[in-house]
Amino acid sequence: MFDRELFQELQKYVEFHLNVQVLESISFQRSEELHSIEIEDFIKIKRQPTFHQTLFRFIDKKGVSDSDIYKRAGIDRRHFSKIRSNPEYKPKKNTVIALALALELTKKETEKLLGSSGYTLSDSETFDLVIQFCLEKKIYDFYHINQALDYFSLNPLI
Repeated sequence: MFDRELFQELQKYVEFHLNVQVLESISFQRSEELHSIEIEDFIKIKRQPTFHQTLFRFIDKKGVSDSDIYKRAGIDRRHFSKIRSNPEYKPKKNTVIALALALELTKKETEKLLGSSGYTLSDSETFDLVIQFCLEKKIYDFYHINQALDYFSLNPLI
């Protein structure tokens, strides 16, 4: 079946396709490198400060001590120590909200702090709407906030 001519044709076919694959592979690698560079640039441009950086900038800006903040927020000293000592630590959403309220942040500042830890205040969640309302009305007293949450049969913040 395979004569010399057919083998030569097969060899040329294989060599051609292997070369095409090598070229495609090189092209794909270059494309991947370009995408990688684009992704790295995108990340450099878009990256925002971490939760750790954002929180401690707000604390410094407000000129308050760590102990004042974690006491006002109702956070245990050890828990706050974990936040302070581990820059990669991501607290729960309620903890971030409690810290924002303890710092008496504006709604915009609270969104920034929440966003730095991967959270947001949703217009679809009653709990979040109560928090937004309190922020807009500058209600920072946890007793009053928890009363508002209780009014809607929601769990207290702390």
